Amino acid sequence: MARKFNVAVVGATGAVGTCMLRLLEERNFPVNEIRPLASSRSINKKVRFCDQEIPVRELTHDAFKNIEIALFSAGAGRSKEFAPSAVKAGAVVIDNTSQFRMDPEVPLVVPEVNPQDIKKHKGIIANPNCSTIQMVVALKPLHDYATIKRVVVSTYQSVSGAGQSAINELCNQAKQFVDGDDLVVEKFQHQIVFNLIPHIDVFLDNYYTKEEMKMVHETKKIMGDDSIQVTSTCVRVPVFYAHSESVNVETERKITREKAIELLSKAPGIKVIDDVHTNKYPMPWDAGGLDATYVGRIREDESIANGLNLWVVADNLRKGAALNAIQIAELL
Repeated sequence: MARKFNVAVVGATGAVGTCMLRLLEERNFPVNEIRPLASSRSINKKVRFCDQEIPVRELTHDAFKNIEIALFSAGAGRSKEFAPSAVKAGAVVIDNTSQFRMDPEVPLVVPEVNPQDIKKHKGIIANPNCSTIQMVVALKPLHDYATIKRVVVSTYQSVSGAGQSAINELCNQAKQFVDGDDLVVEKFQHQIVFNLIPHIDVFLDNYYTKEEMKMVHETKKIMGDDSIQVTSTCVRVPVFYAHSESVNVETERKITREKAIELLSKAPGIKVIDDVHTNKYPMPWDAGGLDATYVGRIREDESIANGLNLWVVADNLRKGAALNAIQIAELL
């Protein structure tokens, strides 16, 4: 009989935590006990798992007894405070926050890219930033074939990346706009409905945002190559689910459009949608709720000798967060 595991989901009532629970069930993960954990505000709530209503427990340092895998998605502060307690109790922590990503002692893993790094864990494995995950899934087969020198990426990130309150704000502002009411702006720096905001996370001293620099540093760590040069512009767009990215790649040797399609089509986790004659290319509306990383608009960059342009789309709550964590757990 296959072994089953006791699994805790920290942040079980949030958007990513809810998705984690759904994916554990959908993918038939071998769960013996599921333990939903959240702040004291959620104590009277229940979550649904395998046709059962499971009461949410309060996240405390003593909440991890007999837990073997702890999936964290409750903010970096809570991961910093409680992940060590989970490890001390005997669990392996898979953390979906930014807390441990750049810690040299913690592997930063995308299963399609660097599954071997899981073996290096000392109790904690970090899940990368959502926008980084889908990009490196697309970069990996190209890097293996032709060695990537430089990446220029512009992201078009959905509001769900900022949580349920951001989804609600877009919804409410759309209604307010149609009704002719004043727009209520709370979650974002500016109105998000019918607008683009080139500002995700805080600005740093170099005038990049923290989100942009996450993509720079995480890409190098995941790909295991500090020589890859990355520059990023991250933009919030009025889309509910799925992030899109325009990715320009410069490689050491030429990759034709045809070769790129061949490499990407064979790579794990990728689905190529690229037929401009019939207007087929990835769009966030189609990618929401799905697991693959979709790549299209593949074309050679005519401004340099060895360049490619890609359009990359993936569901940020699934592949960009919950699914990647579950895939790590499956490899464990």
